[in-house]
Amino acid sequence: MNDSALITTGLPIALAVIMFGLGLSLATSDFRSITRSPKAVVVALVLQMLVLPLVAFGLVTMFDLDPLHAVGVLLLAASPGGTTANLFSHLFRGDVALDVTLTAINSVLAALTIPIITNLAIDHFDAQGDLGLQLGKVVQVITIVLIPVAIGMAVRRRSADFAARADRPVRIFSIAVLVIVSAGALLGEGKNLTDYMQQVGPVTGTFCLASLTLGYAGARLLRLDKRQAIASSMEVGIHNTTVALTIALSVLDSTEVAIPVAVYSVLMYVFATAFGYVVTRRPWSAEMRLHQPTG
Repeated sequence: MNDSALITTGLPIALAVIMFGLGLSLATSDFRSITRSPKAVVVALVLQMLVLPLVAFGLVTMFDLDPLHAVGVLLLAASPGGTTANLFSHLFRGDVALDVTLTAINSVLAALTIPIITNLAIDHFDAQGDLGLQLGKVVQVITIVLIPVAIGMAVRRRSADFAARADRPVRIFSIAVLVIVSAGALLGEGKNLTDYMQQVGPVTGTFCLASLTLGYAGARLLRLDKRQAIASSMEVGIHNTTVALTIALSVLDSTEVAIPVAVYSVLMYVFATAFGYVVTRRPWSAEMRLHQPTG
């Protein structure tokens, strides 16, 4: 599968288009808006950058994953949120402006954190013989993550109307690419699909629920409001799996590293939808009752 045109050519191009679309949705003011909600931004970034890799490491150790699968889970943990997180935040009445800010910052930081965390995982799980993010590949990661975003932001700066028109088609394209590539990664290993689901399904499902819960509970414990907590949950819990898949399949040239990411990319839609439904139903209803007149 790694040698197919879908992976060697199609996936990097698709990711470039997706990251370009992300850039079209961002403005420099999104980075400056950290000054308006510094506490909310810091909470989510600490969870995303520091806590999630530790959670992922604990889970892959507890589940005793194969080294290459373990690297895949750590790569997933290091990947930023994306436009899908922004969409879910909007659907479940989160603070979309905060989510966009977090996506903007995460996308920049991920260009550095992905190589660091992935290389640490490769070293720890003794996968050096199979993998490696040497300097040239690190530059490749930075290129595929940052340059399309920067171009998209530049285009938006010159033509906000074009950026607005392109937003919906790029979002649809992003979801379609994710579904196609995830299905391809899983079906390409069809004879081992049942084994892979048994091996990585529980750990990726647990990681997804843990990420969503940490994003929400961490924000609430630090007294952020519900809209900010929902935004934090979606940003921390919904990763840009297209980035992780591209790195696994095109940069590391490893289908096995991609398997946990592909499984997660399917499960996250189910779990994020269920989680969003739970946290918005009873809490919002309770708040509405509190504001009703008592007669």
